[in-house]
Amino acid sequence: MKNAVKVLQISFTYIGTVVGAGFATGQEILQFFTKYGKWGVLTILLATVLFIWLGTKMMLLANKIKATSYEDLNRRLFGDTIGRWLSLFTLIVLIGVNSVMLAGAGSVFAEHLGLYYQTGLAITLVATYLLLGKGIGGVMKLNSIVVPMMLILSITIIFNTVGSPGATHFITLGTDSGLVATWASPLMYTAFNLSMAQAVLVPIGSHTKSRKVIIWGGTLGGLGVGFMLMAGHFALSAYMPGIVQYEIPMGNIAQQLGTTVQLIYVFLIFMEIFSTFVADVYGVTLQIKQHLKLSPRIISLLILFICYLTSQFGFSSLLSVLYPTFGVFSLLWAVMLAVYKPKKN
Repeated sequence: MKNAVKVLQISFTYIGTVVGAGFATGQEILQFFTKYGKWGVLTILLATVLFIWLGTKMMLLANKIKATSYEDLNRRLFGDTIGRWLSLFTLIVLIGVNSVMLAGAGSVFAEHLGLYYQTGLAITLVATYLLLGKGIGGVMKLNSIVVPMMLILSITIIFNTVGSPGATHFITLGTDSGLVATWASPLMYTAFNLSMAQAVLVPIGSHTKSRKVIIWGGTLGGLGVGFMLMAGHFALSAYMPGIVQYEIPMGNIAQQLGTTVQLIYVFLIFMEIFSTFVADVYGVTLQIKQHLKLSPRIISLLILFICYLTSQFGFSSLLSVLYPTFGVFSLLWAVMLAVYKPKKN
């Protein structure tokens, strides 16, 4: 029973880390899968297999080498020097992404709850700091609450879409994209999300004693991500091509289900931002702690302060430069993880 709970916690944390704000709004699913029409189903199946295989392998490797942070994993994959520099680059991108997520959390409070933008930032920062004090256990418990709610919403959206006129679009829609772009998309999506998720999955792997629990947790987590991708793709396909014009396409679909569902959806968008933000800050704290002899509390405060400052000025322009480079690195990183063979003891 204890192992079953641990498996669920790992799988929920895996799902919650991958399923961030971009996923929740529907933009990621639209850009990486739905725009490729009927091929979306097959490319989602490929992405699901990769999430199960590589996510589980990453956690098992972290467990084997007793990794303190994702830097230990990168040094094992690329060697000490390159691994250290790649970890530093990942750190910069993670802080940048977290700054954008924090700004997104402030916007949710301002646009949907009628509160001040700064109030939203303050609530998010204080709640994050308090939760970080509980370590990886706190991160996992948070996702154990958020992810089941997300899964229920996904099922609700599926049932609502089944009766719509465009319900079969996911298997009939055409695309103008070539086969190379179509099949490269799930590879990029999986590689990018796993390279970002390493900040959380590596500590989970190293803190979990049973390798069998890791395997089951990684498998269920990958399947959960695949299910939510498929649910989103199914719903978005039904409203193609008109749904492309909306900045938050899933929000438009939720709006059609009534005010209550829409409010729940807004709450879940915030919780998805919050859970990913907490998990990433935790992972970055562990990595910095390897180089600075400061307490985790002080490091976390410094990271949160940097995120707060950059959320005031906007990090979007810098990220537009960093993202493509990080995308290439993510593919290289995923290939190295895929081909890596641990030495037998």
